[in-house]
Amino acid sequence: MNRPAAPARHTPGATGPTAADGPTAADGATVADGATVADGPTAAGRPARVGVPVPLPGPVPRTSRPRSGRAGAWAELLRLPALFTVPGDALAGAAATGARPGPRTLLAIGSSLCLYEAGMALNDWADRAEDAAERPHRPIPSGRIRPAAALTAAGALTGAGLALAAGAGRPALAVAGPLAATVWAYDLALKHTPAGPAAMAAARALDLLLGAAATGGGTRAALPCAALLGTHTLAVTAVSRRETTGGSVLAPLAALATTGALTRLVTHRRTRLPAGRRAAAAPGLPGPGRAGGPPRAAGVLTTALGAAYAATAARPYLHAALNPSPPLTQRAVGGGIRATIPLQAALAARSGSAGTALLVAALIPAGRMFARRAGMRKVSVT
Repeated sequence: MNRPAAPARHTPGATGPTAADGPTAADGATVADGATVADGPTAAGRPARVGVPVPLPGPVPRTSRPRSGRAGAWAELLRLPALFTVPGDALAGAAATGARPGPRTLLAIGSSLCLYEAGMALNDWADRAEDAAERPHRPIPSGRIRPAAALTAAGALTGAGLALAAGAGRPALAVAGPLAATVWAYDLALKHTPAGPAAMAAARALDLLLGAAATGGGTRAALPCAALLGTHTLAVTAVSRRETTGGSVLAPLAALATTGALTRLVTHRRTRLPAGRRAAAAPGLPGPGRAGGPPRAAGVLTTALGAAYAATAARPYLHAALNPSPPLTQRAVGGGIRATIPLQAALAARSGSAGTALLVAALIPAGRMFARRAGMRKVSVT
């Protein structure tokens, strides 16, 4: 004869039944808070399925967001994989001056990184209403990062970038000031105007000149390289204006033509070396080359890097021109951004600095490996 079940006992403050509330091991597995039930009756008398969680009464305790989730949100906001496209600006600028990179070049790179990240944070803060409709998964519209936090980060990073530029000397600060102003003007006012692509191109060009000013104390020798890099950025930005809606054939075609023209200019035109480097290249002495241009080895390296630039950018541009859908347009923008690194390396080689060119080119596989990490796969480069 079966004995009647004992009345349930509840522990004060508990969110569900205690271990004594469910059947014992003789009848089935004990039902604990959040546990699953083995073969046996549930508290309601119905048989439970193996491995199926049993809902229990009471409020569910709130858990704090894991730190990894916060870190991932900031990685998305700051576009960390795209950071690998930044150091090459300063290094290409340093190569254009004919001087070797030094401590001031490192300060210029740090300044560039801070100002770039300030622009990323400010971009999402300024676009938070638009992103809520078109990109609700992004950190601010999804609620993972507060708008005030993003704006504070943009201000702090801008201040850090200017401080690092000041440490690199007055010429560097004289370039970093207009660069920071261009970044803020683009994100807050110019992005959705016809002047938006030109402003972004100016920011990239100024970033290259920042490296030249910090390393060599001047920017004149780096102006041709800055113009080439700015032209590439102008083409990429023009394509990015339709990355969420698609439908633009002209912008990818124009970017494709620009890529071809830049490839020819980088690989076939030779930069005149500054007077100091030409004088140092006396007969019989090792040096970057004579007045006619970089040595043959640097020319081969320039050609190879120029081909890598064209291959990285041209294919996604062509696909977006043939089918201007939003996914292919976004891929074209991503390809254009990734092509920035081989272009920077080609510009450094074009100036006769093979070592600097190889250093910049080494950022290509490093950026890809970083982007393929599990935590970075959701981070967009745009």
